[in-house]
Amino acid sequence: MHTLTIVGVGLLGGSIGLATKKRGLAKIVRGVGRSQDTLDRARELGAIDETSLDLASAAAASELIVLCTPVDRIAEQVMEMVPHCRPGTLITDVGSTKGTIVQAVEDFLAPRAEDSSSAGADVHFIGSHPLAGSEKQGSQFADANLFQNRWTIVARTARTDVTALDRVMTFWQELGARVRVMDPAEHDRALAMTSHLPHLLAAALAGILPMEWNELTAGGFRDTTRIAAGDVELWNAIFTHNRQALLAALRPFTTRLEAFHQALETSDWTAVKRLLTQAKKIRDGLNG
Repeated sequence: MHTLTIVGVGLLGGSIGLATKKRGLAKIVRGVGRSQDTLDRARELGAIDETSLDLASAAAASELIVLCTPVDRIAEQVMEMVPHCRPGTLITDVGSTKGTIVQAVEDFLAPRAEDSSSAGADVHFIGSHPLAGSEKQGSQFADANLFQNRWTIVARTARTDVTALDRVMTFWQELGARVRVMDPAEHDRALAMTSHLPHLLAAALAGILPMEWNELTAGGFRDTTRIAAGDVELWNAIFTHNRQALLAALRPFTTRLEAFHQALETSDWTAVKRLLTQAKKIRDGLNG
């Protein structure tokens, strides 16, 4: 492609830029953001070639746009860009939730698809979610190989344009990712268990540590609570978007925690061993 635009050049956006440039997938990689200093830093690191503070003008000159902003901004930003996009423009994102975003954008695009003369009539949005990244923020932590052999989920609904879906899948594959297509609601249920619940638990554990015991924390506590250092506003938005699925994921965890509590309270060491063995078997299976 000629121009790839990345909105939000932090860890993920910066990594997309570096990976794109390393693999020669675009002649120009443009970064869009609200802070010129942040964009200049990303350019100095080689993640982008050009910078822009104007979403509309950047959208008008792009073939592919990747939104790497918090989930509560993505749908609104797509709606802002679409009227300025050229026919054939493809938009995707990296948001950790998919259901609310995809439905809002598809509802917005539906009338345009029916009216071929309207602005944005031939613009498509395909929701994506690369399962990569960390609690670190900023383009200084970007890595051109961040997506190598990592899964990227691509959302598909009954209204999804198949050609646009194939283009987005190919883009992620060219960045080194493995791609899996999922229904947005299924994605949100799965990620509530595998990503959002772990963050909630890490935050809960970190939140109960008495300050006077800080120096006594070793590998176990620090490893378990590492992700609690993530951006608060970003995770608050994720919890808001995926509230129902997160509540559903909390129920089996609460049941399992109560089973540990009951076994310890009654000194049922057979039950404790069974629970630990079950957990170890599942965790060991992740290595495969």
